[in-house]
Amino acid sequence: MAENSNNNPQNDPLEEFLKKLREQGFDPAAENAADAQAAANNPFSGMFSLPLDGNIDPEELKNMGLPFDPSMLQGMFSQMQAMFSGQGGAAEKGVNWSQVKEQTRQLISRGSDPSVPTNLEYAAVDAANLADLWLDTATVFERHNIPLEAWGKTEWLDASFSSWRTMIEPVAAEVTESMVMPMPGDVPPEMAQILNNGVLNNIGATIFGAQTAQALAGLADEVYTSTDIGFPLAPGRTALLPNGYAQLSEEIEVPAQEILLYLAVREAALVRLHRHTPWLLEDINALVARYARGIRVDMNRIQDSMSTLDVHSPEEMQEALEGGMLNPQRTEDQELAVARLETLLALIEGWVSLVTEQATRNLPGSAKMAEMMTRRRIEGGPAEQVFANLVGLEMRPRLVREAQEFWRNFEENHGYEARDGLWAAPETLPTADELETPGAYAARVASQQVSDDDFDSELQKLLDGGFES
Repeated sequence: MAENSNNNPQNDPLEEFLKKLREQGFDPAAENAADAQAAANNPFSGMFSLPLDGNIDPEELKNMGLPFDPSMLQGMFSQMQAMFSGQGGAAEKGVNWSQVKEQTRQLISRGSDPSVPTNLEYAAVDAANLADLWLDTATVFERHNIPLEAWGKTEWLDASFSSWRTMIEPVAAEVTESMVMPMPGDVPPEMAQILNNGVLNNIGATIFGAQTAQALAGLADEVYTSTDIGFPLAPGRTALLPNGYAQLSEEIEVPAQEILLYLAVREAALVRLHRHTPWLLEDINALVARYARGIRVDMNRIQDSMSTLDVHSPEEMQEALEGGMLNPQRTEDQELAVARLETLLALIEGWVSLVTEQATRNLPGSAKMAEMMTRRRIEGGPAEQVFANLVGLEMRPRLVREAQEFWRNFEENHGYEARDGLWAAPETLPTADELETPGAYAARVASQQVSDDDFDSELQKLLDGGFES
């Protein structure tokens, strides 16, 4: 790999970048009165707060045995009441996405979501420019030339909501439309008539919509970039969310300027990857849709589970909900889709981690940042939480480590040009089994090469008339 050619201390891009940040006032170490006041008004401290804040006591929610934010329950109950009373319940089919977006906005607004200061906007752009310079020596994928933006939480929601809907809607449709009615003899006739009018499906849509709003609002508190979950949520745009970097700086003891630059490198690397592999996002959405087609919520199974519970015990109800009582059972095809999706996301994260590690060698705090990102994945970062809560997919963090080692070993043996060339098509990437078994991918490639050589040899013999009649 080519070495970074910008090591002249008189023209060090990193030093110039840090100098510009200090000139623009983005210096958490400053102790003057203006900086102290800016720190007091900074939204960074609320970055990692859960949506259950303000006047809400999380313990009260737990005691209720409900997995939703209490502030949303009144709206949910009002919708359900309208359904049961026949006031428009049958006319509304599926998740009301406009309402989901508005609910998410309300949850975000309960916390701190100020506009990004101008100095942070400039700092983000400068970080993106330096990130591109460093990435030029770490990957063959060219610069994307998309202007970098700086977003707050609501801006992130507005920019990404369409992508979330595209990904989640197939799941929502299957969850709400494939709910299986209990056996006729298991419910009173009056209730059976109500359920047969589609109210059960609409209740499912209402609950799913509320769960979506809660998940997205929580995610807005944790994302750092527009590609934080592994793929672009706002195609054609790229952004950092720098309002939370000071809080993160305190937690991992890395200067906020370095965090900004490190995450700018990750963002630029992910955007480059997806711009040069358009099939990647298409495959991810197709796999989610494939998974969704097999969803079937069996109300009889839920009823059987409920029959063994003490409904007056919040602890038992909470344990049942968290234990997956409402989760659909996976089919064999769903298992295949899940395995492929997990592998793709792990390969993306592993590649980005390695490329970022190589591109940020000049950054003193890069090792701590890499450790933080790894821990975030293992403990359940934004991607894992969203896929688990909304899609029902439990990601396997170990695959990320295996994927990063695969990319590292492949580069050592073949070079970084060949490494990036593996993204040309889905067929050229390793499977989950090949990530877990050293040498398996190389064996498959070698076997395919032998088969191709044999075919070429036999074809040449035929063209030369070498076969006997």
